Amino acid sequence: MVFLLFCGLALLLVVGLLGQPYWLAYRRSRVVETAFPASWRKILQQQVPLVRRLPVHLQLQLKKHMQVFIAEKSFLGCGGLQITEEMRVVIAAQACLLILNRVTDYFANVRQILVYPGAFVVNRTSVDGAGVQQENRQALAGESWSQGQVILSWQDPLEGAAIADDGRNVVIHEFAHQLDQENGAARGAPPPTLGDARHDAKRWSQVFHAAYAQLQSEARHGVEGLLDHYGAQDPAEFFAVVSEVFFERPQALAAEYPSLYQELSGYYKVDPAGW
Repeated sequence: MVFLLFCGLALLLVVGLLGQPYWLAYRRSRVVETAFPASWRKILQQQVPLVRRLPVHLQLQLKKHMQVFIAEKSFLGCGGLQITEEMRVVIAAQACLLILNRVTDYFANVRQILVYPGAFVVNRTSVDGAGVQQENRQALAGESWSQGQVILSWQDPLEGAAIADDGRNVVIHEFAHQLDQENGAARGAPPPTLGDARHDAKRWSQVFHAAYAQLQSEARHGVEGLLDHYGAQDPAEFFAVVSEVFFERPQALAAEYPSLYQELSGYYKVDPAGW
């Protein structure tokens, strides 16, 4: 009797696991079938000017992605901040730019988006050249964790959305890290989308490392160029920084780093230089 009960429970578990993708797809289809709220449309028009540059079919696709994103992610206010509809819409619009035209699971690893009213302070432990451990406090605008959280300072996503052509966007930066972390630790080599036969990992590596080396050289010599020197820290930060520039200053990136632009265009499945 106990054995039969155990087998029955095991069977239910297997059926549940096999049916989960179908249930998730059904739930998402119900979400995107609903009309995009008029209040969200107004927020986009007033707060996220980059959306107006998108071709109409991509605007429609972005709105559907936003509906799923907002339905599935938990937004938590920190430091006394109360989460509002405006916050959800502005953050979701910028994050969902990264998944246009792609087979996507909507940043499956992200469960929570923590939002602070302004820059938040974190403690960091570092080891200096003499091997001495030091405690440092840093004020950050955003951070991406592999445990399923993205942390943002609300002031920065708000300003990043309002100024859509300066190549700085903390939401794009942190969610690019999330894409990079989908196959493990972020290392500047995000996994290609499912079924993308055109992705060439060797070519990607060659192009990215050449551009990364150029940025490191600029940083060492104090040369201010198109890309923020913050991206010279490591390949993961480089990928996040160039993703910001790809969406916000695409023509400049295509002119200065044509091969890099082509790799990013192939990865993100969009061509923002033509918007």
